[in-house]
Amino acid sequence: MAIERLDVRLDQERRRKLRELAEEQRTPVSETVRRLIDRAYEDTLVARRKRAAQELGQMEIENVPDAATLHRQLEATHEPTSLH
Repeated sequence: MAIERLDVRLDQERRRKLRELAEEQRTPVSETVRRLIDRAYEDTLVARRKRAAQELGQMEIENVPDAATLHRQLEATHEPTSLH
């Protein structure tokens, strides 16, 4: 995977918090940022799936597929390559 450089400007308080997180995890700040991004992205996908499941639960569907089929259909439909 190619690594690209990103310039992020942080105020002193956020910078302190980021350093504290990195020290706690015993990782470089850059790795801490990558992990935080991955975690936030996954949390967003989980929330999206929950909303989709809630919307499905409110629908009146006559022929409900079995759980495995429904899971595959949801994954195919709601597993984005990006958040948009």
